[in-house]
Amino acid sequence: MLAVGLYYVGLVTALLGAASLLRPLAFLGISTRLVGAFVLGAGLAVGAIGLSLPAREVRIGAMRTRLDEFAPVYQFNEVHAIRVGASRERTWRAIKEVTANEILFFRTLTWIRRFGRPGPESVLNPPERLPLLEVATRTAFLTLAEDPGREIVIGTLVVAPPGTRVRAEPRPEQFKELDRPGFVKGTMNFLLEDAGPDACVVTTETRVYATDATTRRRFAAYWRVIYPGSALIRRMWLRAVKLRAESEGS
Repeated sequence: MLAVGLYYVGLVTALLGAASLLRPLAFLGISTRLVGAFVLGAGLAVGAIGLSLPAREVRIGAMRTRLDEFAPVYQFNEVHAIRVGASRERTWRAIKEVTANEILFFRTLTWIRRFGRPGPESVLNPPERLPLLEVATRTAFLTLAEDPGREIVIGTLVVAPPGTRVRAEPRPEQFKELDRPGFVKGTMNFLLEDAGPDACVVTTETRVYATDATTRRRFAAYWRVIYPGSALIRRMWLRAVKLRAESEGS
């Protein structure tokens, strides 16, 4: 993503410039504190551009997956995939059963995400032995669709206006139809596709839809800051699914 790249290039540049205000980093061509100040300013400017670039809206044409059904329009997304040397049945069980402790860096990254604060059970603070999907769907996430052995889709309200009340038993259709200003909806899936005998490809995609322009601009900055950590969690999640499914087979 261009915006994410600009933000992090700007951040690194600004940090180098700030360090050069204390001691110029001559090996990088920053020979004086004045040059360091220029580098700092340039980095801040590039980072600000990255945070403020408008987010393009994407609309799905033909419906191919259940995710397309529940998130046909979005402004932010990420897609990751992995090949698993196991049957779809074993891989599906692994998706349903993998725990947070099996996902490399998960607890470190979620600890950073919640600023080290303790809190109630959630996908950011899951119990040790419970499957992560189970924790998600009994806390902040709603199971939107589940085709066993093929695809599961979950969703959550990432942002909601103050005072919003969520029904005790929200229904998938209500989530899909929610389009009032002030909301940000996050939808995520795991999709399995055959890749030969006793092998499959697992894809996970996250789509985020902000319901109005103001909310979209505010969320864009947050998304661009957290994107690298979010992407790493999903890649490690897929790795944990692969390890569990293949070890079951052996």
